[in-house]
Amino acid sequence: MKFLFDINHPAHVHFFRYPIALLQGRGHEVVVTSRAKEMAMPLLDELGIIHHPLSALKGKGLLGLSRELLQRDAALYRIVRHEKPQVLASIGGTFIAHVGWLTRTPSLVFYDTENARLQNAITYPLASQVITPRCYRGWTPRHRTLRYDGYHELSYLHPDRFTPDRHLAEQNGLDPTRDNFFIRCVSWQANHDLGEKGWSTALLGQLVSWLATLGKVHISSETPLPTDLTGYAYPGKVSAVHHVMRYCRLFIGESATMASECAVLGVPAIYAAHTGRGYTDEQEQRYGLVANLREFDLDRLRETITALLKRPTTDYQARRQALLVDTIDVAAFVAERIEQAAGISRCVA
Repeated sequence: MKFLFDINHPAHVHFFRYPIALLQGRGHEVVVTSRAKEMAMPLLDELGIIHHPLSALKGKGLLGLSRELLQRDAALYRIVRHEKPQVLASIGGTFIAHVGWLTRTPSLVFYDTENARLQNAITYPLASQVITPRCYRGWTPRHRTLRYDGYHELSYLHPDRFTPDRHLAEQNGLDPTRDNFFIRCVSWQANHDLGEKGWSTALLGQLVSWLATLGKVHISSETPLPTDLTGYAYPGKVSAVHHVMRYCRLFIGESATMASECAVLGVPAIYAAHTGRGYTDEQEQRYGLVANLREFDLDRLRETITALLKRPTTDYQARRQALLVDTIDVAAFVAERIEQAAGISRCVA
């Protein structure tokens, strides 16, 4: 069998890397299409995954996204007609839903972002199946939805898939002599970010100045940092970032994905953004691993950070264990679901 994975973001690389390996190990052929989004293509290269670049963002806002939609749909259509895969899979899935519908190829859309309303409106009605975490709160097609116990981040950070390496973390910037803090800033140019804005440069600078008195600060940013903050930029390999994050004392950022990554690693996280996510809300309410801030300033951030740091790291690791008891190995689930869509039945212990 042949399966096509459409990759549009660095997080999608992580999500699909182990399902791809599992399927290839079972003798299936895999085709990967990619997008020039931040570090997505370099990460694919670093992991040795052969891919076909199809598009890049064609400008800011709705117009730029619309131009790319047309270009990528056309390019993906040509690939599918040539490769003839049995199943298409993607996170978000707009392009595979369109092309799958046109070519009568089953399309599996994995998604966890409720506020991507425009994207979901032009995707879900055409997808063969929409597959979401149990905590997803948005609309999905009634008879074409599958829910599972877990989070996207457990496809690559489940203990069956990922073992943190402190030595590797130190090689990529972790300071072993003091607490480390990880900050993530996003560009707010994704389709689910339309109309949204992030932290001000002043707030970021004030937060970094305060955190630097408590330990070492690592900043990962989709946009260039101000010159006075460039010394805090994460210096390591993209593929090693989860090793560094695992040994940080705390995460603070605008990325729900990276907040969830820290949660499933047992590292407390603050997701500070004006729009929420069902999964980070669940990770706060059910496990106490994330603090979600919809409104924030320096005082509120400092107050929340101080409260989270009062708990020992062993407490957060215990909370992580409770999370793992309630959830599944998502990579194995994804690979199994793709095979099922192609008519292959497999018993999974």
